[in-house]
Amino acid sequence: MSLVVIGGVAAGLSAAARARRIDATLDIVVLEKGPVVSCGACGLPYFVEGRIAEAEQLIAHTPEYFRRERNIQVRTGACVTSISHARREVALESGERLRYERLVIATGARCDTSGIAGAGAPHVFTLHTLDDAQRMRRFLREKRPAAAVVIGGGYIGLEAADALRRNGLRVTVLERSANVLLRDDPPLTAAVREQLECHGVELRCGVEAREIAPGSVADVACGMVVIAAGFKPNVELASEAGVEIGRTGAIRTGEHMETNLSGVYAAGDCAEVTHVVTGRPVYIPLGTTANKTGRIAGANAAGKRERFGGVAGTSIVSVFGMGFAVTGLSAAQARAEGFSPAAARIEGYSRPGYFGGRPVTVELIADRATRRLLGGSVIGEDGAAGRIGVIAAALQSRMRVEDFEQLDLAYSPPFAPVWDPLLIAARQLLKEL
Repeated sequence: MSLVVIGGVAAGLSAAARARRIDATLDIVVLEKGPVVSCGACGLPYFVEGRIAEAEQLIAHTPEYFRRERNIQVRTGACVTSISHARREVALESGERLRYERLVIATGARCDTSGIAGAGAPHVFTLHTLDDAQRMRRFLREKRPAAAVVIGGGYIGLEAADALRRNGLRVTVLERSANVLLRDDPPLTAAVREQLECHGVELRCGVEAREIAPGSVADVACGMVVIAAGFKPNVELASEAGVEIGRTGAIRTGEHMETNLSGVYAAGDCAEVTHVVTGRPVYIPLGTTANKTGRIAGANAAGKRERFGGVAGTSIVSVFGMGFAVTGLSAAQARAEGFSPAAARIEGYSRPGYFGGRPVTVELIADRATRRLLGGSVIGEDGAAGRIGVIAAALQSRMRVEDFEQLDLAYSPPFAPVWDPLLIAARQLLKEL
């Protein structure tokens, strides 16, 4: 049986590798339109910053590795122009046609700059591919701009702002909504703003950048612009082939990552998934989700019947060393989804004070009717990732606040206080309930 995978980054290669482990007889071809595969895109801001010295450090594996070690044919520079499911074939830009019996679409997403005039200027960048990062780093070295504007206050935007400020630039972040990190959460936005301002970065919310003029954006003077907004799934190829697009704008899939076309699967940043709290389709493009959905798609394309349980949108970003982590719904988002939310926000310490404990802020949100946890956030320099992971596990388990407050969390002065901030927040939330 032949399996064709369109896309050779996280989701596509996870699908191909998983399918190979299940069926050693499969003929697997991965088609990647770009020049590299298996690239750690989440490391791009740190390459721009200079913390990662060489671009090659971000490439985990080469096409030769997959051919030699996995018996998977990975082709770069292979741009698919159409899919004919009736004939079970894909057409390439070169004119070549490839037959398939099973197909995985992992075409990813892009930063859509079409709504911003002047986005094609040489001092304007996106930060989505290795080539983007190399071009940006080269520009910083050669042109030495004094100031930059970052359009977008999501994860990539904040990481780009951090990287540019560490390169000595004056940085202004423009976010068109009232809040950052794609989360309706004013206290979280206030904390991000405070951290940015402490390190010389200005955050302006409620500002939509529609035009990039020479030397300025939205009346902010700059010699460099990074567009980190307008993330859009690459669904055109799938849609033209008859694959159904969901209400989020991404490819609609079921729990097996199969599309409405039998034998055609989708995974990664081009596909929507189910939210574990609301049970509704969502589009939350994250590297963790791409790898997981890719594995499920690959397994099922190889004949298994595995399911993907959904996402809570768990993520964390470092802003000048401070971790900002979220999962599930904010109080405002929960209200918009029809819940009756209660929230508790506390300030604690990551470890006992005598062992160098650092401040940590925890917020928990629950539904008043069912007392089920709906979401949370953790802010801190120490242990934010581990603590947000505990909340995410609770959301996945549909845990009630009473049960969460009784969790048997580890205690030892080098690692955590006897009463973890998570448990203190849960206790406070019980009072609110």
